[in-house]
Amino acid sequence: MNFLDSVKQRAKANKKTIVLPETFDRRTLDAVHTVLNEDIANILLIGDGSEVRKNASDLDLTGATFINPNDYEKMDELVELLYELRKEKGLSKDEAKRLLKEDPLYLGVMLVKTGIADGMVGGAHYPTADVLRPSLQILKTAPGTKMVSSFFVMVVPDCDMGENGVFVFSDCGLVQNPNSEELAAIASSSAKSFESLVGAEPIVAMLSHSTLGSAKHADVDKVVEATKLVKQMNPTLKVGGELQADAAMVASVGKSKAPNDDAAGAANVLIFPDLDAGNIAYKLVQRLAKAEAYGPVTQGIAKPVNDLSRGCSADDIVGVVVITALQCQQN
Repeated sequence: MNFLDSVKQRAKANKKTIVLPETFDRRTLDAVHTVLNEDIANILLIGDGSEVRKNASDLDLTGATFINPNDYEKMDELVELLYELRKEKGLSKDEAKRLLKEDPLYLGVMLVKTGIADGMVGGAHYPTADVLRPSLQILKTAPGTKMVSSFFVMVVPDCDMGENGVFVFSDCGLVQNPNSEELAAIASSSAKSFESLVGAEPIVAMLSHSTLGSAKHADVDKVVEATKLVKQMNPTLKVGGELQADAAMVASVGKSKAPNDDAAGAANVLIFPDLDAGNIAYKLVQRLAKAEAYGPVTQGIAKPVNDLSRGCSADDIVGVVVITALQCQQN
């Protein structure tokens, strides 16, 4: 059974309610059709139901619940709550009302905040900053979490590396240039995400252009320090580094370059030193290896809200909805 089929089964076993705010995007509606047809999750859609159905008359959206911000019966209650949450930051009641009526991302996050939805998936149209802003303002970070970061689940076909071709790449979508402490936090969160989603032991590689001192540079020093911190924070976690990508993933290269490293040649969680490296790497693997790339999935928000790449397909959205549903089960 492949990764996506496995997580779909788990999602179906305890169905959660996911809100999708971008009903003006055809890819979203195609994904909803699939999710409903396969009975993966309950779906809330923000928009005028009759208008959306008319524009997607070829799709069966039966089972989706539409929330129209112009006549939603709980809108006054949500406006009041948003005002109370943000009034100390200068938000007026009129502005709260405007946000919830005009910005489907704010309304979606408020539905998650109040438990009407368990999680949200957006970003097919909106940039990451727009998706995460209401999430951090309203939901905030999860208890005990130092920072919010993101990851991609990469599923590489015909691959004997990682966990049968399944990897977590992090951070590829959010934290621009993490310092050592932030890089360690990203690694710790990513290991937990891998274990919960893939159901296998995480083996974490802290990536660099250097393997165990083969190069000297401040960028290498950052990864070396981060590796030490991850080991201190997670004494039982298999983590290695600093490692070049081939030393991290290829058994023969790992044995040659880093024979005593805990992750060399066997890593399934790849932690990139900065956003440039991570974002470039995931897109190259996705396009050149024809890998499935699910994400960016966020980790560290109090309730699951996940971003999408604006270049995503409908199938990508289905995958992120499934992963979000699993996060909701574990939340």
